[in-house]
Amino acid sequence: MKFQQAKLEWREKQPYSGMYDDVYFSSDSGLDETRYVFLEHNQLSQRWKALENDIFTIAETGFGTGLNFLSAWDLWNQVANKSARLHFVSTELHPLSSSDLAQALSIWPQLKHLSNQLISKYDDLIAGWHRFEFDNGRITLTLLIGDANNTLPELVAQVDAWFLDGFSPAKNPEMWHQSLFQTMAKLSTSNSTFATFTSASIVRKGLESAGFKVNKYPGYGKKREMLSGFYRADLVSETSPNKEKHVIIIGGGLAGTSSAYAMAKRGWKVTLIERHPALAQEASGNALGILYPRLSPKDTLLNQIAIHGFLNTLRILQQYPLDNKDFNFCGVLQLSFSEREKTRIEGIIASQNPLVRKVDQVEASKLAGITLLYDGMYINKGACINPAAFCDLLANHPNIMIKTETNALDLQYVANKWQVRDQKCLVAEAPVVILATANDTLSFEQTHHCTLLPVRGQTTLLPSNESSAAIKSAICTDGYITPESNGFHCLGASFLPGDTSIEIRASEHQSNLTLLKNLAPSIQTKTAETMTGRAAIRCTTADYLPMAGILLNAETLESNPPRPSDSENSLVQLSGLYINTGHGSKGLINAPLCAEIIASLINQEPLPVSQKLAGALNPNRFLLRKMGLKKLASALIKPLS
Repeated sequence: MKFQQAKLEWREKQPYSGMYDDVYFSSDSGLDETRYVFLEHNQLSQRWKALENDIFTIAETGFGTGLNFLSAWDLWNQVANKSARLHFVSTELHPLSSSDLAQALSIWPQLKHLSNQLISKYDDLIAGWHRFEFDNGRITLTLLIGDANNTLPELVAQVDAWFLDGFSPAKNPEMWHQSLFQTMAKLSTSNSTFATFTSASIVRKGLESAGFKVNKYPGYGKKREMLSGFYRADLVSETSPNKEKHVIIIGGGLAGTSSAYAMAKRGWKVTLIERHPALAQEASGNALGILYPRLSPKDTLLNQIAIHGFLNTLRILQQYPLDNKDFNFCGVLQLSFSEREKTRIEGIIASQNPLVRKVDQVEASKLAGITLLYDGMYINKGACINPAAFCDLLANHPNIMIKTETNALDLQYVANKWQVRDQKCLVAEAPVVILATANDTLSFEQTHHCTLLPVRGQTTLLPSNESSAAIKSAICTDGYITPESNGFHCLGASFLPGDTSIEIRASEHQSNLTLLKNLAPSIQTKTAETMTGRAAIRCTTADYLPMAGILLNAETLESNPPRPSDSENSLVQLSGLYINTGHGSKGLINAPLCAEIIASLINQEPLPVSQKLAGALNPNRFLLRKMGLKKLASALIKPLS
């Protein structure tokens, strides 16, 4: 979780690293140097004009001021096909602050139309993966905060061009390590090129030993020589992305609409099937949800998906904002109401997570708008959101066709396409299907091995009154209460594993009202019998991680089990069949991130999370563990074609 922000010095109005005693870019002209070294020597203008694939991926070591990214973006806008998409992946151990980034990029007014967009989204940088989209997804920046020798080996991508930047090998030898060049080879394609400002022998020899053909060229400005070249095509084995861009998504809740959005923005035709008359009619249909990450003091996989899922959803909402009636940037308070919660919160504060800050009882009360009994922590960017409105927002795309009141009861794979059938006839067919069907996922023959757990949850709508109307922030203990919306506060929620009834129970309203005593004892309430609310069935897993990825052929797996020493490539996949489910009460933050993971896998794009985290979401993991295949259970299973 911890990283050290860059400490800049300004010398003659140029950014300079005191840490590495080196410049960020040439004092002669950093922009011209970038164009000469990285754009020209990767032949990007020529390659982009002739681009046949819809996707081009650049990977960079050393994001720095973002100048290389902006220069590539600028050239892409000039020469690339309007339907093509650029992925730019960059690593950075010491990211600049927002103010330093803005000051550094102000040197290049000719890029202001792009740099302003970058600066507006460049925040909340925590160690790990960050994805930023520009131009409606035509440009994607995936920023890896951490040591390149740790982050790049966890990158899942097919890189077309490498920008080897960062500080010089003499000043920063830790980065220019042989493992870097081996990782480059692993991620390269048959057409991969590289360019770097340095001609140091350690770099030349390292690249050559990893399989790159290296050439020397005159350097820029005062630099005598630089290197560029390409990866040997004979060392590469590649697969091709799906050519017929049509996907069927079954389920119209948060997981389904997130998946539809992720595929539609990539140019896919999407058929979204929902059995109810409208979207978000089950667990995604509660009146309000709280958007915040449930954090841990330790860097666990659950903590990682909480943080990066939260930031991912915030960035979607920044790009496509909801109406104020459906989205309230109210902040979220988590209170130290027990010794266990006090220990957890103190650990999170000690980890220096920038998303939260410690608040005492006085400040917590001020932020809440009412008197509280405990101190705790405050998540400034937490919010209350109408999940159904968010689903409608995600599904509002010209590439998405919604088929409501349609039952998807059976899946059959015929002539390289999945056929979705109801009781009588064919509903739709496509080469790719994504199941976002919560607990009903288990009703399909192909998914019987996916272990899912139903959990009943009932929320209570508490009428706003004189004692409650002052609430300004969402407040959480072992329950929660939201600020007033449409005359009510949302209070909840009960948690009953295995219970699948959706009847409204006065006993659970009473349980929610009891939780309120820890939250805000000053609030006056009526009896449970007079309350209204909603019950729904969440879908979760035994390890509380969602399921996101391609499904295996469980019948073949069980009849012909692989050896524990085999790789994930030995597993037989159900071609084109994916799953996005098991989000429990965290659908607002988990479902859109899982949708992005699945869409990236299908389109062979860089993943928005580490290979380790993506592997932990393997939807086949419980069956593989049961079979004693622990290594394969945590493997990232990528589509073979």
